Amino acid sequence: MVALPEPPMPNIPSEPPIYILIAIVATMATVAEKSLSTQPYRVELIQLSQLSRFADYGGSLLFVPAGRWLTGSFNLTSHFTLFLHRDAVLLASQEESDYEVIEPLPSYGRGRDTDGGRFISLLFGSNLTDVVITGENGTIDGQGEPWWGKFKRGELKYTRPYLIEIMHSDGIQISNLTFLNSPSWHIHPVYSSNIVIQGLTILAPVTVPNTDGINPDSCTNTRIEDCHIVSGDDCIAVKSGWDQYGINYGMPTKQLLIRRLTCISPDSAVIALGSEMSGGIEDVRAEDIVAINSESGIRIKTAIGRGGYVKDVYVRGMTMQTMKYVFWMTGSYGSHPDEHYDPNALPVIQNINYQDMVAENVTMPAQLAGITGDQFTGICISNVTITLSKKPKKVLWNCTDVSGYTSGVTPEPCQLLPEKQPGTVVPCNFPESSIPIDEVKLQRCYSRRRLM
Repeated sequence: MVALPEPPMPNIPSEPPIYILIAIVATMATVAEKSLSTQPYRVELIQLSQLSRFADYGGSLLFVPAGRWLTGSFNLTSHFTLFLHRDAVLLASQEESDYEVIEPLPSYGRGRDTDGGRFISLLFGSNLTDVVITGENGTIDGQGEPWWGKFKRGELKYTRPYLIEIMHSDGIQISNLTFLNSPSWHIHPVYSSNIVIQGLTILAPVTVPNTDGINPDSCTNTRIEDCHIVSGDDCIAVKSGWDQYGINYGMPTKQLLIRRLTCISPDSAVIALGSEMSGGIEDVRAEDIVAINSESGIRIKTAIGRGGYVKDVYVRGMTMQTMKYVFWMTGSYGSHPDEHYDPNALPVIQNINYQDMVAENVTMPAQLAGITGDQFTGICISNVTITLSKKPKKVLWNCTDVSGYTSGVTPEPCQLLPEKQPGTVVPCNFPESSIPIDEVKLQRCYSRRRLM
């Protein structure tokens, strides 16, 4: 880093203006493939920690102009806006040396790819307040191909970096950007609250695993809307910690709103709940979802040893085309962080509601498998029409260790989910009240005024 000179502080009137610091982010790269260490002309990344001094003067803004800019990982700061011009492309370095190795998340106990630590994300922040990451649909490209190859060949000592990870923070907004080719997950808010994610395009090869789109993890009051995601893994995966580590950390994901999502994920789910759900997942509301050529619409993944719960889930207004499954629940998603998980820690899955859905070209409507002695209960499926593919499975609804009811569903569901009132469509019980994040307005720039 090059130490920047102290900028002069503005004269502060009774109503101070927003003080805006404009800078180029990252290392200039006319050839994207060059590494940071070999650039003949280097523009050092501004020390974002210096921007925190402007919090009392309205906040700070870092503007990325048109061009292709190569960068390693950098830390965000509070009361801050990162804004990308429509023709700006941030290119993530492909060099491991440009990513600090940090500790595993305490609710996971280890990295997701390997034991031990993990590479810090491209954009990282912890203990932040009021951060806006936005633009005019500029691009952040993770250039993940070398990472995917190293992971497949077992050459990595640490877990791959994400594009964005924000921890222990409040008031985070990410909007109007395109994210490409993350080494692993694209967007990962964790241990945070009051999050708005809107208007994102997220694209990764459908053949590459673990390139999840958006993964809210032990977060409260989150809104995800108007996003288009193509992924080799779950488009949205809701999480809250892994086995004994998640149980001990004890921070659920709750008050999550997802709407107007379009997803393509041939080998995974449109919306997955779990499998790392040991801190609990509750009050998830999803509506107006479009799924195309995806493995499953809604998938609940858990296992013996997870503990925790998934409850009060409400999904409606979903349109699906070319699906392997519409509904998928499994209690045998058996990966564990280590051998110290508690086999007596059983998950609770209850009050799961699906309504007003249409699916075409479906191989199997439902694969619903709870845990023997630990039923998944309170399942409601109402007003759902499923049209089968030319070669459907012989068993259309495979149900074990689940209970609940259906109403107005075709083809006819399994006996464990009987018709509630034949001849009448009985809706599921959806909440009438809103959640607080629905009242939060999207910001294009963080700003505030200090009272004198």
